[in-house]
Amino acid sequence: MSEISTRDAARDNARDAARDTARETARESAMSVAAISSERAESDDNVWTRRLVLFLRVMALLSILKGLYHWAQVTGFVGGEDEAFENQSMAWQASTVYFAVIELVAAVGLWLATPWGAVVWLTTVVSMAVIELMFPGIYGGSLIVVGVEAFMLAAYLALAWMAARERPP
Repeated sequence: MSEISTRDAARDNARDAARDTARETARESAMSVAAISSERAESDDNVWTRRLVLFLRVMALLSILKGLYHWAQVTGFVGGEDEAFENQSMAWQASTVYFAVIELVAAVGLWLATPWGAVVWLTTVVSMAVIELMFPGIYGGSLIVVGVEAFMLAAYLALAWMAARERPP
């Protein structure tokens, strides 16, 4: 009799262990499904923030291109001999060096999506618009450049406003 009861007890213990393992597996599965669904809900809640970061990254790439173009002007990689850096006016030289530096600094801050990056980028946008409108003798006073800068500024402000509305106060 004791052999049968020992066998029954071993079988009951094995059954209980299997049941506990099944419960743990189900619990872990439920937790991982909950984690996935909470990540999905979180990402849906931050759609405007993700769009803002994507916009900032695109503006960072454009800022890199603009900064490198200004450095190419300074170093003489673009333009002919009559358009050489040393043959330009002092105002043109100062503006070009300013934009060569500040565009690359803004690009780093924008890529990292830092607040100072957005401020530096906004400074470059406003500076370029002011130079084009108020000092047309420096870069030619192109209204197309001003329009593009204004459009980028408006897009940034709209995205930043929508992203701010996603976050509770």
